[in-house]
Amino acid sequence: MYKKRGIALPLRLATVFGAFATLLLFVVACAPSADFAPGSSTPLTAFDEAEVRVAVSLERTQSGDFLLSATFTPLRAGFHLYSKDIPAKGIDGVGRPTLLALPADSPLQASGPLTENLAPQTPPVDPRELLIYPAGPVILSLPVKLPAGDKSQKIEILITYMSCNGTTCLRPVIQKAVSVQVPGADQIPPLESLP
Repeated sequence: MYKKRGIALPLRLATVFGAFATLLLFVVACAPSADFAPGSSTPLTAFDEAEVRVAVSLERTQSGDFLLSATFTPLRAGFHLYSKDIPAKGIDGVGRPTLLALPADSPLQASGPLTENLAPQTPPVDPRELLIYPAGPVILSLPVKLPAGDKSQKIEILITYMSCNGTTCLRPVIQKAVSVQVPGADQIPPLESLP
């Protein structure tokens, strides 16, 4: 009986270790790659704050340009975000714009205007100039030029938003500095070198 236990325990450990190694290999093989092929998207960071999930990614367009994108998803059903184009302090203290921005001294530079995937709507109540996005997620994208060099760089991005429904507004998040790692321009193969 003792010998069986002596053999069975290492055998069970070997089985568990083998299963773990297989799972680890699967996870690594299925992880998103940062090859930055045209049409690809690489996650940079994600966080939840003030009942909104924010997921930031770096995308390469089919033409080879880069977009810094953020998906803002209210976690409460029926809650909306405000248009990127409303005043920074809202109107009469109500609302805050949904923004993805770069500090002025960032090595990652904006190369075009901030765009949105949804058209803002006029709210059903005053102030009507306080444009809102439909309830649910909204994606903002900022065309960017990668920093020079062949090394990745840690940069900061600035995130602003406020989530509300018809009766309640949650705490605004204003110019939250979030650190992300971006590649240097020389790390990215030019389009003509890709298959």
